[in-house]
Amino acid sequence: MTAERPETPDPDGQVLWRLPRHIAVLGVISLLTAMSSSMVYGLLPVFLVRVLGATVASVGLIEGIAEAMTSFTKIISGLASDWIGRRKPLVLLGYAVSAVNKVMFPLAGDVFTVLVARVIDRCGKGIRDAPRDAFLTDVTPTKIRGSGFGLRLAFYTTGFVIGPLAAIGLMKLSGDNFHLVFWIAVIPAFTAIVVVLFGLKEPARKAFASRPLRMPRWAEFARLAGPYWWAIAIASLLSLARFSHAFLVLKAHQVGIDSAFVPIMLVLMHLVYAAAAYPFGVLADHMDRRLQLGIGAAILIGADIVLAVAQVGWISFVGAALWGLQMAVTQGLLLASVGDAAPAELRGTAFGIYDLAVGVATFVASSAAGVLWMAGGPELAFGFSGMIAAAAILLLLLQPMPKPVNRFS
Repeated sequence: MTAERPETPDPDGQVLWRLPRHIAVLGVISLLTAMSSSMVYGLLPVFLVRVLGATVASVGLIEGIAEAMTSFTKIISGLASDWIGRRKPLVLLGYAVSAVNKVMFPLAGDVFTVLVARVIDRCGKGIRDAPRDAFLTDVTPTKIRGSGFGLRLAFYTTGFVIGPLAAIGLMKLSGDNFHLVFWIAVIPAFTAIVVVLFGLKEPARKAFASRPLRMPRWAEFARLAGPYWWAIAIASLLSLARFSHAFLVLKAHQVGIDSAFVPIMLVLMHLVYAAAAYPFGVLADHMDRRLQLGIGAAILIGADIVLAVAQVGWISFVGAALWGLQMAVTQGLLLASVGDAAPAELRGTAFGIYDLAVGVATFVASSAAGVLWMAGGPELAFGFSGMIAAAAILLLLLQPMPKPVNRFS
């Protein structure tokens, strides 16, 4: 895929790199979808427990199943985008599935319906994510891929600030009417589809007509060399330490914050994430990525300690802010590392494998966190997260990032 012209010579003859406009378009799409999702998911754990009578263990299982389904869908869509040689059709399909499915949440009257809606919504996310990340990699020069992913994540997390704030306001105005908030959340989801249709223009690219739709052979997987699998290993371990954000909401509820205000945990987390994602994305283009990942894991340990011991709202808010900071430090860097290490014709597959590994780890972490919470409270759940984050630091110390053999455009 041919990128837009991203470079301009300066007076001294050097190259000034600027981000392609597609990144801003993808950012707006992500912002709108995040607004919609966070209006629902910021309230969903409390809705399940308080209105539908679900247990905390059930919440963890629902979150884990949903994220696992996302990941299995991602690898299929990644393979498909490589096969057809196009990204936009799958990106559009994924956003459309999620938008239409949002209607199920205000209609839900039992836990099983919520589970089905959550799984379908995450399948929509799975369909779009790997092709979208491959698209971003295709149009962004190697030297600024950390910045590109950081900027898209900044847009995305801004949506997770606006959405919960809107949910809080609507809950107060409506007297805790969960269903009304869920209905209004449908609006930005459908707006995102319009932006995909008319704002995202895919450069011409030939499909790989000679390649049948199948799993890549071992020789093709072998082209995903050491740096790629190193990123997969670190991302998987960190995902084992980072269970679903639903547990941050449950922590706020546990320390006595009113149901209408529990989404403030997600607001704070994503506010910090949004503010820091782009600067740390830029930093990932200029510093030792292993060091930056180690810093992120250390911040996660700090967040776990704060959330484990918090007994009042403001201390929990500090923990949520630290949780958002560690996400900003690590996520753009890992995505850029995957994009750098994958050949152009395998990028969709590469991101699909990455997302599958992260999703399986998240499923295990969320399911375990729900059980640990029931057995020993938030102290045990967040303590588990801290121990896994410490293991990630140990791996980073013992296993340096492999040197890339080739650089792909």
